Amino acid sequence: MKRKVNVGGIVIGDGSVSIQSMTNTKTKDVDATVAQIVELQRAGCQLVRCSVPDEESAAALKEIIKNVDVPIIADIHFSHKLAIMSADAGVSKIRINPGNIGGVDKAKYLADYLKERGVALRIGVNGGSLDSAHKSKPLAQAMTDSALEYVSVLEKCNFYDTVISAKSSNVKVMIDTYRLLDKACDYPLHLGVTEAGIYHTGLVKSAVGIGSLLCDGIGDTIRVSLSDDPVKEVEAAKDILKACDKYPYPYCEIISCPTCARTNIAVKSLAEQVEEMCKDIQKSLKIAVMGCVVNGIGESQGANLGVAGGKDKSAIFVDGEYVLTVDNDDILPTLKKYILQYNKD
Repeated sequence: MKRKVNVGGIVIGDGSVSIQSMTNTKTKDVDATVAQIVELQRAGCQLVRCSVPDEESAAALKEIIKNVDVPIIADIHFSHKLAIMSADAGVSKIRINPGNIGGVDKAKYLADYLKERGVALRIGVNGGSLDSAHKSKPLAQAMTDSALEYVSVLEKCNFYDTVISAKSSNVKVMIDTYRLLDKACDYPLHLGVTEAGIYHTGLVKSAVGIGSLLCDGIGDTIRVSLSDDPVKEVEAAKDILKACDKYPYPYCEIISCPTCARTNIAVKSLAEQVEEMCKDIQKSLKIAVMGCVVNGIGESQGANLGVAGGKDKSAIFVDGEYVLTVDNDDILPTLKKYILQYNKD
């Protein structure tokens, strides 16, 4: 069992996996930052991190927190003073990098300060900013040792509201590090591939790294880091959780075949239309769009509803059983009728 860390009402380490993202507005621009946080929350983000590069940004956090309903995390580098200011502003968690926060004495002072105020702490180790004492080791071991060394300092201060992250832009190193951490401690782990890249590349790297660990039962909260709109990070995180069977809410899943020479219907466009039709359905529903009748029904066993395409007519099936044949022009209206019935029920 993991330790449980309460971050503004979101419990990390309770067996669920929470979704995080980070604003890319200037934090001192309160209106822009609040607007982006609201947008992230609507997309399904449960925890939002804001960078705090200066005192003006730290001071802005108080007003930001007044105007949002999601826990805010302050991202701090180099200055424990900014961490103190952020705690005073009312953030629910501080994220620091032990490689640049300023030594053991400042760590102890910060731990005592946060403990008095009930503010959690994330130890965020990055492969690119390790303490020199660890740089001679293999990178995964170095990041693990760096994180645990800092945790031991916090424990000596009787501070245990700690979440650990150990991110790398190298997916294999990231996976190896988190596996080492999972064996070495019981603190909840925040997963992510740092500097993952633009949307497509970053999504693939994050899905491999985060997904591999989640499927092994490792990870308590995640952020998909993309050089893109932060809302896309949240959408990607939700898709990764769904693929790993970790998404806690009912949703509609569309499965579709990759198509081949047997395909007689426009699988891609049909699947896209069905997905759009189902985007607001909050029920567990699996719909299959299959390009041919040869394997269509058999390959989509477990689907609640589906179509297996034919040259002029296609088979509609419900719960794996054939129910009727329709003209290909009638596939979408027929599926819509059944989808509406499922949603009504």
